[in-house]
Amino acid sequence: MVQYHPARLDSSFAALSDATRRGVLEQLGRADASITDLAQKFHMTLTGMKKHVGVLEQAGLVTTRKVGRVRTCKLGLRRLEEETAWIERYRQLWAARFDELDKVVEELKRKEEADGPKESE
Repeated sequence: MVQYHPARLDSSFAALSDATRRGVLEQLGRADASITDLAQKFHMTLTGMKKHVGVLEQAGLVTTRKVGRVRTCKLGLRRLEEETAWIERYRQLWAARFDELDKVVEELKRKEEADGPKESE
């Protein structure tokens, strides 16, 4: 069984909850980029992008390295395995619930068909 670390899940899901941060991760999945490049790509100020990168860095999803005046970002070492396991657990739970609901609906349809059409009064 997977052991969940609530603080880690919270920081990961908080980081992933923002479209810009998800976009940054997609961009860094293609190639490393400087904060300046990311800010330009997402039409943001440097300060705004630094804040987004900081959230991703706190969650362990991005690492940064400063060389001279340029801070380069790349994907972090976290592979989101714990988060994936958490999501999968709830996906299975909901799938089982919907399967049970399908059975109830099918049973109701069979009963309705067996009773035949109702005559209007």
